[in-house]
Amino acid sequence: MASARQRAAVHAHSRPPSKIPAQAVQRSGILIINLGERIESPISAATMPPSASGVIPEPWFTYLALIVSSLTIGYWVGVGNSLGYTRGGSRSKNDSSASEEEVDDWKDQSDSELEYSGKLASLATEDTKLVLVVRTDLEMTKGKIAAQCCHATLACYKDLKHSNPAMLRVWERGGQAKIALKLQKNECDSEEDEMLLLKAQARSLGLCAQDIRDAGRTQIAAGSRTVLGIGPGPVRLIDQVTRHLKLL
Repeated sequence: MASARQRAAVHAHSRPPSKIPAQAVQRSGILIINLGERIESPISAATMPPSASGVIPEPWFTYLALIVSSLTIGYWVGVGNSLGYTRGGSRSKNDSSASEEEVDDWKDQSDSELEYSGKLASLATEDTKLVLVVRTDLEMTKGKIAAQCCHATLACYKDLKHSNPAMLRVWERGGQAKIALKLQKNECDSEEDEMLLLKAQARSLGLCAQDIRDAGRTQIAAGSRTVLGIGPGPVRLIDQVTRHLKLL
């Protein structure tokens, strides 16, 4: 019984392999037949075609890279164009609104220039001056008085530059006359109160009036009113306020 089985096994191993269809060849190099037997394929990995060995041919790899690159570039170009279009639209709206504002500003500026020219024409024949009224009770030195008068002149210039530039221009063209006067007690008990009274009278006539308060670093107490600047303005109006004062 055992010898018969051995002879059958020897016969099975010694019989020649049958022809195997090409469809049975697998990429792993193993042949699978219907009977479940495994037979080593005579085809080696070296002789297998590139498609069977799992390696992508070089032309196909190049085509794939080109396709991916083209899609990526096209996507970002499209995104950039859409962003540029959106920003361009908002920019055009902003430009249009800015141009409208410029037109309005130009109209306002033209009106103000016409008004300014009219004031210049009406004031061209006016004599103008700037008056500096100095307190004498503080016993300031000449240098201190000069510094305080400079502060008053600058304060009046800055104020008139915004409030009445036409008058300032007439004063500049007319020689920039500046007159220094001594403050005298007239209706008030102190020179400071007299200075405040003159300031109120000047402003009631539409004149620029600026008083200077000292910082208190030298000679006098901090906060002391030292000089009152009136003008620049028409001489006929300023004289109504300072006619009774004497030259410094």
